[in-house]
Amino acid sequence: MLMRINGTNRLNLFRDEMDQLVDSFFNQPIHQVAPAYPALNVWEDDDNLYAEAELPGLRMENLELQVQGNELVIKGERKNQNDEGTTYHRRERGVGTFSRLVRLPVDVDAENVEATLRHGVLTVTLPKAAAAKPRKIEVKALSS
Repeated sequence: MLMRINGTNRLNLFRDEMDQLVDSFFNQPIHQVAPAYPALNVWEDDDNLYAEAELPGLRMENLELQVQGNELVIKGERKNQNDEGTTYHRRERGVGTFSRLVRLPVDVDAENVEATLRHGVLTVTLPKAAAAKPRKIEVKALSS
C-alpha cells in the first residue's frame, strides 16, 4: 500500500514513533526491587506468635533481635570472605549488614521471647502479652 505523506502525516508518524519509544522505555523494568531480607513467615496460636526467617550461613553472634511492643527487629551481618585473588563468575549472595522490622498483629511479652538458629533458619517464639491473649469470660446467670 502506497501512502502519500504530507507535513501533517509526517508529524503524526513522528509522534507515533516517539510514543512507541517512550512506551517501550517506561514499560521496561529499569530496576527490580529486591525482596525483603530475610524472608519471613509469621504465624500464631492462642499463646504465641512465631517468626521464622531464612538466614543461611549466619551464626547467632552475627544476629541481633529486638522486640518492643508489637515490633520485631532482626539485624545482622554477613561478612565478606577474603576475595583477594578471587575472580567471581556470579555473585548473588549478599554481603554486609541488614535490618528487617516486622510489625506484629499484637503486643508481645518481650521478657520471654526465645530464639533459636538451626540449619540456617531462625525461629523466634514471641509470647503474646497478657492483654493480647484471648480470655474466657464467665457468664453469670441473674435471677429475676
